[in-house]
Amino acid sequence: MTSTADAVSWEDAIYRDGIISLKGAFSAQWADEMREDFEVLYEEAERRDLESSDGRGRGRVPRGPGDDAKRYYLAVHPQRLRRFRELVTHPLVDAVCRSVLGDDYQYVEIGFDVALPGAVKQPLHRDFPTPEETKATGRLSSLAINATCVDVTREMGPLEIAPGTHLDDSADFEQGMRVPSTIYGRYVDRLESRMPKRGDVSIRTGLTVHRGTDNISSLPRPVMILGVMAAQYETFADHDFTMTRDYYESLPAEVKQHLRRCELADELEPIEQDYVLDFLLEEG
Repeated sequence: MTSTADAVSWEDAIYRDGIISLKGAFSAQWADEMREDFEVLYEEAERRDLESSDGRGRGRVPRGPGDDAKRYYLAVHPQRLRRFRELVTHPLVDAVCRSVLGDDYQYVEIGFDVALPGAVKQPLHRDFPTPEETKATGRLSSLAINATCVDVTREMGPLEIAPGTHLDDSADFEQGMRVPSTIYGRYVDRLESRMPKRGDVSIRTGLTVHRGTDNISSLPRPVMILGVMAAQYETFADHDFTMTRDYYESLPAEVKQHLRRCELADELEPIEQDYVLDFLLEEG
């Protein structure tokens, strides 16, 4: 049973560190099925990119340097994930979102970030510039819920994150997001490697300075990411959160209240992403 005190404690930890970890929130089998779904969806997205006339069908967007980035993001349709309902009805996930973002929080995007074998280190960065509402009030307006699909090892290029950096002044950041090399010294000694196991979930603000690291293993490192916003704010970039009407109607009312930004369609169309962070395509 999740108590109010628990939720407040998690909120305090997010505001202190910019990230919390919920160990064993799901079973390893849950994560294995998420990985199986990822593999199908990644293959579809990769095929679309390769078959497009310019090689940029935007089934995936690069998140790392090089002609073959080895690191990609792909947004997906929620109903293509067998375990989506379990994710968004998990009491811990719901409690943290309510505590930080308010009872009327809204889902805005779901997808996967993957570091393939050979992916190299990213620049230190934030996922988006500090929103005006956060500058004015110090309140966070969004969260990212991350669930690893594999047991992460050091060789697989784990996420490195600098706790407590989410409210740092970004005046010196390039585009408000990339940490220039001239001030890396402020952050490198604070970086912590995160090596979650299947079933673990982390909840973080995208404002906390972080980077993906070199994947020198022979295995990909996919992580599912669910984006959540406070209801009264807009997202930094366009997002595509769509489901068919029959799937939407099959969901419980407590999920639908968080889907007011979801578009309904008779059939699902492939998602074409165009949100590319150019600075992530440079060497870190």
